[in-house]
Amino acid sequence: MPTLNWIGKDKIINHHQDVPYKVLNHEYGFSENGKTNAAVNSGNLIINGDNLEALKSLLPKYEGKVNCIYIDPPYNTGNESWVYNDNVNSPQIKKWLGKVVGKESEDLTRHDKWLCMMYPRLKLLHKLLAKDGAIFISIDDNEQASLKIIMDEIFGNANFVNNIIWQRAYSPVNTKKRFSANHDFIICYTKRIEKVEFLLERTDDADARYTNPDNDVRGIWTSGDLSVGPIVEKQVYPITSPSGRIVYPPKGYCWRVTEEKFIEMLEDNRIWFGEKGENVPRFKRFKTEVKDGITPMTVWTYKEVGHTQDAKKEIKSIFPESELPFDTPKSIKLMERIVQLGTNKNSIILDSFAGSGTTAHAVLNLNKQDQGNRKFILIEMENYAETITAERVKRVINGYADKQPTGGSFDYCTLGEPLFDENNNLNETVGIEKIREYVWFTETRSSYSPPLKGCPQDGVVFLGTYNDTSYYFIYEKDNLTTLDYDSLAKFVQQKAERYIIYADNCLLPESFMREKNIDFKKIPRDITRF
Repeated sequence: MPTLNWIGKDKIINHHQDVPYKVLNHEYGFSENGKTNAAVNSGNLIINGDNLEALKSLLPKYEGKVNCIYIDPPYNTGNESWVYNDNVNSPQIKKWLGKVVGKESEDLTRHDKWLCMMYPRLKLLHKLLAKDGAIFISIDDNEQASLKIIMDEIFGNANFVNNIIWQRAYSPVNTKKRFSANHDFIICYTKRIEKVEFLLERTDDADARYTNPDNDVRGIWTSGDLSVGPIVEKQVYPITSPSGRIVYPPKGYCWRVTEEKFIEMLEDNRIWFGEKGENVPRFKRFKTEVKDGITPMTVWTYKEVGHTQDAKKEIKSIFPESELPFDTPKSIKLMERIVQLGTNKNSIILDSFAGSGTTAHAVLNLNKQDQGNRKFILIEMENYAETITAERVKRVINGYADKQPTGGSFDYCTLGEPLFDENNNLNETVGIEKIREYVWFTETRSSYSPPLKGCPQDGVVFLGTYNDTSYYFIYEKDNLTTLDYDSLAKFVQQKAERYIIYADNCLLPESFMREKNIDFKKIPRDITRF
């Protein structure tokens, strides 16, 4: 498989592993009832912070659980500015990353910078994507070829689905270029292609093609072409129509089925020669036998999914009072098409270049339409994350212009301190609850609910029980803790098949721990690093 090399790749290829895990600080919750200091815990998140660090912070809870990812990264046209500070410990990379990319056409190193920015983010997105999930990436010709190669490298070329064409503009633009570009690409990959099927909901126009001119008892049907190419010699044979006309497949084609299979279909009344019995034969495709959906095409016209001007008008109707910094926003219809293809009613959708928040808007619209329970996670690093991204979602929830409220809620978070300091010790400034939550996630990959206060195991050291295993985290900010007979008697008061106990030291004999099914894990050495 071809691979792509660029200056700095050797320093960036495993950089996602070195990104510090930072905790999420909850700022506020929002619902139809307004803003609240308490978390609404609906599963919808808007995160303000660098998306590389924010993606890392999602790993404990969401690794392998995101069903659909959409990203609209910088296209690297040379006309836009983008700043992504990746803190790579290499003077060579530091020279490029974290700086504004210039528009000079001679500055070829901007492609190296773009690749260095994208690669670790794509690695983390791959980790977050579910086995039956799909990722959709908007891009144009500036980086489409490079993106395709690094996606093959990270996701596997066998998991490439297609390169979709979106007609983002409907009229030519008079430029100095040789062509007026009126489309973008949307590259689609899966985690495991054999687990994914893409279907669009059936439309009235699609169903209107089904009729029943011969009153077949099996119901309405449409006809399909019986010829196919290239030629298979044994499938080239004469067919005699009811009118006596002898028909062969067109030159360069053969019949879709063998002669024996054709006779079976003819006897089963699955061949149609037209109402007068003199047309070229076609085969019947009954509506009851087709999949409950439509196979999507790879060209999406503006009539189907909208265009950039539609998107600008939509944003203006949401924010009539201000000018917004988006030259090429995405159409809400486009995002609804992507979410429809990549999700079911209970899916998690992630957009780590959230921009104006169109992805969340599409999710809320679809949930209202079909009473779905889809969840969105948006990440935006710019300072408009709250004033535009989150504000748009608020207005969609409550209704805007002539649009009815969708309902819904979300929690707004920012990136906090790293969980581990430079010496790889626990950073106690993040708070014990964040540490306990992290340990629980790393052990169980499930949501953390602290045990009720006031009982013997009130959450001081007891984390909870999961799959017949009880978890304990014996930790004090200013003292070393020890797992011994006294601490075991004091803290472990609930019977379980297995015990996993964290502490700074352990004095219990190994034979005793084996007998009682106790696994000791040393703080901080044995805490999983993401």
